Amino acid sequence: MADETYNSLDGRADVVVQAGSIGELHQHLPAAPRVAEVVPFQLPPALVHFENRHAEQERIARAADSHAEDDTPLVVALTGMGGVGKTALGFHVARKLSGRYPDGVLYVDLDDLRREGVVEVADAVAGLLGGLGVPPDWLERSFAGRTQQYWTRTRGKRLIVVVDNARYGTEVVPLLPAGGGSLAIVTSQGPLHDLDGVAAVEVPVGPLTVDDAARLLTRLVDDPRLAAEPDAAAELARGCGGLPAALRVAGQWVRKYRRRSLSRLVAELTEELWQKGVPMVEAVWDAAFAGLAAEPARLYCLLPQHPAPVVTPAAVAALLGCGLQPAEDALEELEAAGLLESGPEGFRMHDLLRGHADRRARRADPGGTARAAARRRLIRWYRRQAARADLLAAGPRMTFAPEAELPAGGPPDVVFTGRTDALRWLESQRSALYGCVRLAFDAGLFEDAWALCEPLWTHFLDHPHYADVTDAFRTGVAAADRSEHLAAMVRMRCQLARPLWEQQQYEQAAEELRRASSAAEALGGSPEERKLVASAMEFRGLLKSAQGDWAAAVADFEAARRIHAGIGNAYGVLLQTYLLGRTALSQGEPERAVALLREAHAMAREQQRERMTARTGFELGRALRRAGRAPEAGELIRASLENARERGSAFDEARILEELALLEDELGARSEAAACREAARQLAERFGGLPGPAQSS
Repeated sequence: MADETYNSLDGRADVVVQAGSIGELHQHLPAAPRVAEVVPFQLPPALVHFENRHAEQERIARAADSHAEDDTPLVVALTGMGGVGKTALGFHVARKLSGRYPDGVLYVDLDDLRREGVVEVADAVAGLLGGLGVPPDWLERSFAGRTQQYWTRTRGKRLIVVVDNARYGTEVVPLLPAGGGSLAIVTSQGPLHDLDGVAAVEVPVGPLTVDDAARLLTRLVDDPRLAAEPDAAAELARGCGGLPAALRVAGQWVRKYRRRSLSRLVAELTEELWQKGVPMVEAVWDAAFAGLAAEPARLYCLLPQHPAPVVTPAAVAALLGCGLQPAEDALEELEAAGLLESGPEGFRMHDLLRGHADRRARRADPGGTARAAARRRLIRWYRRQAARADLLAAGPRMTFAPEAELPAGGPPDVVFTGRTDALRWLESQRSALYGCVRLAFDAGLFEDAWALCEPLWTHFLDHPHYADVTDAFRTGVAAADRSEHLAAMVRMRCQLARPLWEQQQYEQAAEELRRASSAAEALGGSPEERKLVASAMEFRGLLKSAQGDWAAAVADFEAARRIHAGIGNAYGVLLQTYLLGRTALSQGEPERAVALLREAHAMAREQQRERMTARTGFELGRALRRAGRAPEAGELIRASLENARERGSAFDEARILEELALLEDELGARSEAAACREAARQLAERFGGLPGPAQSS
């Protein structure tokens, strides 16, 4: 089948509306859905144990009290070395002050979005907009559009925005809310010297004092030895460098050896320090590692191979090559040892511990054989699950990679309950999936790298994370070239071109499509290969359409349609006819558009393609209105409106209402037109769209 390159109007379209007067049709349309506004609170549950930081908290509270609520939010920058507890302090302060900021608390971790040291800030803004209730289909495609949405959504509000792991002020400024009564808490390992033009207060966060660290130990571990041997407790706290991340591990380690005196435990650590020359913090982690059973110890060494910050039990089972139960047991032991933290999305390892785990892995597996095998298992498990989710979400479409085979004894396949569940899984595992593309390429698993890109195409169409998709498909192109898979070389370049032109990088997109077309010339004459040639022509036409070169786009769509007709691909003929109709409308040829879209609409109904029936019907209605045949257009456009409401697609509803307003104007129904525009405006306001006409797909 040819590509489905447009996403709007993608639900059931076989809605019959009896012809009648405009007023009668209005009476039969269902009301727009009401959506209750949810106040976001994106912080994890509070830590049971939080020690001191009174001076820092008081300084932040004074800054908040004295901040003049003009047009600039207050920015509090928490700076200090990794592991010192900046994030925990930021969360604690945000919870404590949340009562002053009734419009909610947002959170973004820039390290989760960092690729080779660079953050795609547009994706960070998209994440914050999601927290503010903006669905993916309402997101603007450009960075400028998203920042305008964010400023519009936050203007006049009192919000807290926590920005974790910033490296530069330029990463932070676009994430600041527009409301002068808001507070931004930013954590960074160093001062943000380029945080210009904002009201900023820097609050250095140093290690805990020995007394505070010892107190935190006693709160972490309910153990009488800490009170009975205060000197040993102080020595252990001092050895942990005042780092909460190290103290948590030390506390669990002390708890494990309840029959030994604290003095003896600390002496053993000190002896290791002198013998091996490692810092006390490293000795604490080594001691915790030494106390693990074999399988949790193996998992600890393998976790740095996982490319995302959060890991799930199923992914752990893939790393280990075991079933779910042993994986969950190993995770439980690592958490009990303080070497992992659990959350609602999975398990997370602190960066300092990740470094320690990597050092232990290199010591235990100097040749890297075990780590390479674990990477391969993980990559292929994700490849298989992503392909299964994509098939459920998008249905059969043009793909070239065979299904990945998994070794016996590994984790079972993920059970997806339906299309929505599959799409939700793809989004929840986004960091791991995109990370696995790069991981596979770096490991020389070139087929796995480009095969992983295939299901990410569907995800991209619904969730335009441009930094991720551009990097992934560039890698996919290189992997296809390395594996010398001709069809993949064509497909990857076509799919890379789309995010490039959507970011207005037209020359780069054109170059990728030129190379795709050149490679396509070497393809054979099988129906599948001819279909791929037609797909490359379609992408080329879409790029030209995006640049307003309608005549050139028509030539490509017509050439693609001839190929589809020649191989008997009825859906391909339908899609190209639809694209030709849209192009004719853009060229100012409504009568030609009517003929083409009427043909496409009939084919869609005959093929029982609900998504395309809806799309072609709406576009045919637009063309009829532009051709001066407004009464004929009414039934089609209103059927599309009812269909959008049945599917709960507020984005499509707003878009159709804008078109319906134009139709009502032409029919002289001014009040009805105004009502349609007002309904569209309210939807855009409710769902975070920019003021004005709704976006088009």
